[in-house]
Amino acid sequence: MSEVPSATNALIQDAITEKKIKESTEDIDNKLIEATQNLDIKADDQQAKKKKRNKKKKKDSGEENTENGTETAIGKENGDIAAKTTEEIGDGTPAAEGEKVAKKKKPKNKKKKEGGDSGNVAAPAIIAKTQTDPPTVPISELFPGGTFPVGQIMEHPIAQDDAKAKNRFNSEESRAIDRMQLDMYNEIRLAAEAHRQTRQHIQRWVKPGMKMIDICQELESTARRLINENGLEAGLAFPTGCSRNHVAAHYTPNAGDNTVLEYDDVVKMDFGTHIKGRIIDCAWTMTFNEKFDPLKAAVQAATEAGIKAAGIDARLCDIGSAVQEVMESHEIELEGKTYQVKSIRNLNGHSISPYQIHSGKTVPIIKGGETTLMEENEFYAIETFGSTGKGFVHEDMECSHYMKNFDVGHVPLRLQKSKQLLATINKNFGTLAFCRRWLDRIGETRYLMALKDLGEKGIVDAYPPLVDIKGCYTAQFEHTILLRPTCKEVISRGTDY
Repeated sequence: MSEVPSATNALIQDAITEKKIKESTEDIDNKLIEATQNLDIKADDQQAKKKKRNKKKKKDSGEENTENGTETAIGKENGDIAAKTTEEIGDGTPAAEGEKVAKKKKPKNKKKKEGGDSGNVAAPAIIAKTQTDPPTVPISELFPGGTFPVGQIMEHPIAQDDAKAKNRFNSEESRAIDRMQLDMYNEIRLAAEAHRQTRQHIQRWVKPGMKMIDICQELESTARRLINENGLEAGLAFPTGCSRNHVAAHYTPNAGDNTVLEYDDVVKMDFGTHIKGRIIDCAWTMTFNEKFDPLKAAVQAATEAGIKAAGIDARLCDIGSAVQEVMESHEIELEGKTYQVKSIRNLNGHSISPYQIHSGKTVPIIKGGETTLMEENEFYAIETFGSTGKGFVHEDMECSHYMKNFDVGHVPLRLQKSKQLLATINKNFGTLAFCRRWLDRIGETRYLMALKDLGEKGIVDAYPPLVDIKGCYTAQFEHTILLRPTCKEVISRGTDY
């Protein structure tokens, strides 16, 4: 009987405990709800303060915010960005009140500058011009990038005992030295391109019956335009040689010379251009009668043989042997008589230095001569002369070519006219060759006595025409080459020869 009351008491006790737990749980829930409400209130207060601050900023910047669904103008520098505070539903009715409407900001129209999206200002595009006919556009404007055509690239000849030359082209050291000279190479290539375009114009333009002086003036005026003549910085390196028939070199007409080009003439056209004293010396033979083609072919082949034999460490005498062998293997038949083409033994090629057309080394065109070696970074004029006469020239006729002595120092002068003429020569020509026509062109008058005085003092050297026997014919071809560390560049090479 004692067990029944105990069970009842236990049930009562459990009910009391469950009630307490329930009350505690409800109390905790109420506290959590109260805390959450407090947090919401604080968040709402912060949001309200934030909105108030934003509203104040917009008001200060001149923006108007309307709550009735009108547009809100956002004050920007460009004044063209606007956002709507009402959202249109598909049927055109406004959105429900109290609904937050997202403001759609238009992306800023960033002005893209030329040259890409990077924002860097690109250099304006330089459009290369095209050459006119006759040529009048300077070469520098045809190649606005400043890089001019490279000449013909050839390998240096390799002698049997020259193991080093085999590795010249691929030698990293040689290539590094080559790269150091790129600016100088580019200057001489500009002069070469001006020479090419000038001579090709003359080859198309010249016709029998023209005066030699007119031909020279056309050639020189064209070359001056193309190279953009600028005092001693850029211009002609020496007067135009237009030696005819038995005259081999150094003839150009003086004022009053009315010599006319004839159909049966063999004319050696020899002129030079330069940039900062870097000279292109290049010549060709011009004929109209096909009977002279074998003479031209012989001399041109001999010049090519000389170019092939030239190179770093090549002996000058070996080049002369190669030239003579090729030259004198040719013959020409004129008026039923056969002539052997002979190398003119007292004419030579030569090394070239800045502002010095003949700088010390001579390249013979016959066997023998010096065993001097060609060296790296030297310039050479490889020129050959062939003749149907004796193969030997001498000075004759009226002088037209002059050049200041490169090595002359100060020489006292008594004549005032000589002093004045020397000052003119120094200003306009320096140590480059000039002719009497060029003195006339710059306004000099009555200068022959002063010119003779300068010659007698050794300040200016005269170069009269060089002639073989009368009745014979002479021809000439010439190119300027550069002995680069890695290769040999025929700078003046063109499509014509």
